[in-house]
Amino acid sequence: MQPKGGHRRDTDGRDAEAVEQVLDELYATPPSAFVSRREERAAAARTAGRKEDARRIHAARRPTLAAWAANLLTRSRPEETRRFLELGQALREAHRTLDAAGLKELSAQRRRIVAALSRQAAQLAGEAGQRLSQAAQREVESTLRAVLADPDAAGRWAGGRLEVSLTPPSAFPSGTAPPEPARTEPRPTARPKSPRTASGTRAKDELAERRRKRREEREQAEQEAERAERHLRDARAEQAEARESFRRADDELGRVRETVAAAEERLRAAHEDLERAERERREAEERGRTAADAVAGAEREARASARRVDRLADRDR
Repeated sequence: MQPKGGHRRDTDGRDAEAVEQVLDELYATPPSAFVSRREERAAAARTAGRKEDARRIHAARRPTLAAWAANLLTRSRPEETRRFLELGQALREAHRTLDAAGLKELSAQRRRIVAALSRQAAQLAGEAGQRLSQAAQREVESTLRAVLADPDAAGRWAGGRLEVSLTPPSAFPSGTAPPEPARTEPRPTARPKSPRTASGTRAKDELAERRRKRREEREQAEQEAERAERHLRDARAEQAEARESFRRADDELGRVRETVAAAEERLRAAHEDLERAERERREAEERGRTAADAVAGAEREARASARRVDRLADRDR
């Protein structure tokens, strides 16, 4: 015996799976066709009575070109994606353990693979009819570097639904530095530094600190500039979509106006035909009455003539 409500649970499961498939399809769609495809799928879900599914689909944000290319890469190259994610895990582990030899080897792999995968992403985008600019390809590389350095970024990229490019941290995350290993040999007694040497060392340290702060400020400013540029691209894309929607709506309004004008013209012509038919009917009716009057008059004359003939005949007799 089927448990009560079992069919509903099965239906809900199929609906949830269908929504995930729709979202996967959307984020594999080139950005230029994303909005129209999203509205089409959301409308289909609403028509089917799945309001929550329609809401989820409609809430999907159009990806930037670079984010779409990164999504296309992970969907089209699953084996390379798996190896790349494993490389990121190994790199992060090497940073945590401060394994210098392993870190050097893995870092070399990182540079080669990031460059190769970014080229693959550009090739896949080109095959889909979307050419990646140099700026967009750099954003793809930025995303790939973020995937290697940040496990959260790796999880987002593996999901294949990035909306914007990812920004890597300034350095690989590392755990607490291990304690300094104990020395087996006694340290030589350091000779006291002369005041001039100490002053020079402090000056070098201060210069290095200022350079480090400037570098951090520059990196932060570059990241903020990248975010601002992404926001600008998104705003321009939304504006272009709004203009295109307005153009389509204006075209549709023009077609509807033409249809209405044609219908009004046909209606005017029909009214004229009706008035002409009614006028002809009235004229025919008037001619009918005139003819009836003429017939009645002729009949009266005929009867009068017949009576005169009868009187003349009687008189002759």
